Amino acid sequence: MMVVNLIKEFPEINIKKQEPLSKYTFTHTGGEADWLAFPENVEQVQQLVKFVKKNDIPLTVIGNASNLIVRDGGIAGLVLIVTGMNQIKVEGNDVIAQAGATYIKTTQVARDHSLTGLEFAAGIPGSIGGAVFMNAGAYGGETKFAVKSATIMLPTGEIKELSNEELDFGYRHSSVQDNHGIVLEATFELKPGDKEKITAQMDELNARRAAKQPLELPSCGSVFKRPTGYFAGKLIHDAGLQGYTSGGAQVSKKHAGFIVNIDSGTATDYLNVIHHVQAVVKDKFGVSLETEVRIIGRN
Repeated sequence: MMVVNLIKEFPEINIKKQEPLSKYTFTHTGGEADWLAFPENVEQVQQLVKFVKKNDIPLTVIGNASNLIVRDGGIAGLVLIVTGMNQIKVEGNDVIAQAGATYIKTTQVARDHSLTGLEFAAGIPGSIGGAVFMNAGAYGGETKFAVKSATIMLPTGEIKELSNEELDFGYRHSSVQDNHGIVLEATFELKPGDKEKITAQMDELNARRAAKQPLELPSCGSVFKRPTGYFAGKLIHDAGLQGYTSGGAQVSKKHAGFIVNIDSGTATDYLNVIHHVQAVVKDKFGVSLETEVRIIGRN
């Protein structure tokens, strides 16, 4: 497919060839990327985006790879990991974070400046880019409640700033998914608050997360979307599926909404567990579970 050598084309950018993505995903699974680049600024992203478009090379962008399954066949073309773009700054009541910054670090910066509105995200392990892309949420909060605007790059390389309204947030959805854009930066509009109260709320939510979720094992976070009128974890629990195992992947015994890597599991193991859970829950309760985790790559 590719007759170019991206390492030679972009010597100033950290680019790896045939790189196993299992080194970067939270599940510790996934095949190789043909090319894997780590841009450190917007200009480098733009150079790469324009180059792959001109040369008809497939492009995939991943953030912190926390809510992601990369199939064992890997990913064709170029993969961008933007965690090197991780600057966070505060202007008045706004916290402005680059796409590669972690949500956790961003909430800590807000806390340190006595700004309230991001406490719900204190334990969300993903990146800001991923959080905007999928409107990440937890404990009754959603990204859409705090984002004022986001700067994105379109597949053409054009850079646009989208307002909260233009981001068209829905449940685990934003317009960035529809226009195939790359989130570069997000501005969160927060309010002055009491630092001690903010800290206490973040600590409480993190304690609840640690008590209920299998944080001690590799996982891709919450696997399924919440079906209308139900909770995915309760359906899976009630179906007797906790502990169900395929290869090295297992429905967590601690929280049924998670699938954990217990013994050198593969992405195929994960997908086998997902498909089995979906089939059993549909058979027992008539409910179709949709995946929240993003599943990408070649079979």
